[in-house]
This record gives sequence, structure tokens and C-alpha cells, in this order.
Amino acid sequence: MEGLFLPLLLMLVVAIPLIMGTRKQKRMMAQQQELQNSLAPGDRVMTTSGLYATVADTSDETTIDLEIADGVVTTWLRQAVREKINPVVDDESASDEEGDTSVVEESTVAEADEKETEAAKGPQVAPPLEHGKK
Repeated sequence: MEGLFLPLLLMLVVAIPLIMGTRKQKRMMAQQQELQNSLAPGDRVMTTSGLYATVADTSDETTIDLEIADGVVTTWLRQAVREKINPVVDDESASDEEGDTSVVEESTVAEADEKETEAAKGPQVAPPLEHGKK
């Protein structure tokens, strides 16, 4: 009886972590599948590569269309969506919604004018890197 106890105990020590790991993996797969099925147009998501986007179309079973910028829609595999992102509410925007917008500072107007002129210039593009040239 004593000769059987040690091998049985060794098998239990090996089997329990394997079973627990399998259960955790199944639970994670079920959560990911639930996320994939719950995606709807307008949801903010993050892909596995770290790209933040808005869901544009979910009509296909294997792919999903994500809007990464205004008017720029790309097609991704559904498995590339890592998580759904909840919109973050700023303290400033929360105070603006309360009706505290009657007084506008001149510096805010000047900053807005600067941003408009920079946006009118277009995007700034860095010059290409020249690899291997010395």
C-alpha cells in the first residue's frame, strides 16, 4: 500500500495544475467569444496590436470593419479585437455639461485659433530615413 501512495501523490501533483490551467484557458476563450459576439457598430475597441478604433460594420462572421480615423475604414479579423474600451469622461467636459460655459477665456480662443491654423496646413510628415548611407 505504501509503494502505491507515492506514485499516486506524484500524479495528483502533476494533474491538478494541468486541470486548473485548462479550466482557466476555457474561461478566457469563452470571454473572448462573448466579446466578439457583443460587438456592435459605434463601439470603441482596442486591437491586439494596440490600435484604438471604432467598429463600423459587423455583418461578416470572420471579419470586422474598424474606423481608425474619420473616413478611414479597415477590415480586420474578429480575433484581432482584444477588448472593448469604455469612453473616458474628462472633468472639464463634465463641468461643461453642467452649464458652466458662460465665460470663455481669451487664451482658450487663441489656442483654438492656433489649432485651426495648424490643421489647415495639413499633417506633418517626417522625411524618410536613409538606411545604410554614411
